Amino acid sequence: MTSRTLDTYFRSLLDIDGFSSLDSSLNGLQVDNDGSEITKIAFAVDANTETFRRAADARAGMLFVHHGLFWGAPRYVEGTFRNRIKFLLDSNIALYGVHLPLDQHPELGNNAGLAELVGIENPEPFGVYRGRKVGFKGTLAKPLSIDEAVRRVSFMGRPPLGVFPFGKEENRTAAVVSGGGADDAVQAMDEGIDLFITGEAAHHIYHEILEGRLNMIAGGHYSTEVWGVRRVMAKCAEELGLEVEFIDVPTGL
Repeated sequence: MTSRTLDTYFRSLLDIDGFSSLDSSLNGLQVDNDGSEITKIAFAVDANTETFRRAADARAGMLFVHHGLFWGAPRYVEGTFRNRIKFLLDSNIALYGVHLPLDQHPELGNNAGLAELVGIENPEPFGVYRGRKVGFKGTLAKPLSIDEAVRRVSFMGRPPLGVFPFGKEENRTAAVVSGGGADDAVQAMDEGIDLFITGEAAHHIYHEILEGRLNMIAGGHYSTEVWGVRRVMAKCAEELGLEVEFIDVPTGL
């Protein structure tokens, strides 16, 4: 496998081209290697120096991340940004980033993972971002307390950023939008959802959900976005037979 054949493979899995006009992230192969064969891929949430070092220590030829290095506008290649790119080039590691296409994917995405964890049956698209719905909603297979929902979505048992038990004791419907989806709590209330799960809370949403009697979990931006990269990792191991490794570098946010 080379970086180019892997790019073709990832594009066959994820709707990278379909989000090209909507996503500020430069989805796809962000930094190439020298064309060498890739026998191991590391997977992580964020592109940063610590993750790069651990990928190099693991002898990975590619690093697949959810949050890459390039976001919309060109950047001067200086300071920490220069150091990151230099490390990748010196280590001959290709960097592959997939943002919204990984949030939205109905099987491999962050939100698909969250929906499965809490037991949403027949999930429907939810949470409009720049004209596309990236989250999911639906009826729960069994009524669920907010405490049990917290337990299910807490990666490695890490506590969520915030739990807001303002609604029913037993939740029968839920909606999920990973990462920075606090504003979608309003849509959840409008649609009569019992439980809303996202990554980050927001000050201006607090009284909205309190008065609207919505249960909400802010599980953490990082912790709600480990699921997609881990699902793609499992897919690569199964279909490509490559060695894979998840690099866990939590931010606590």
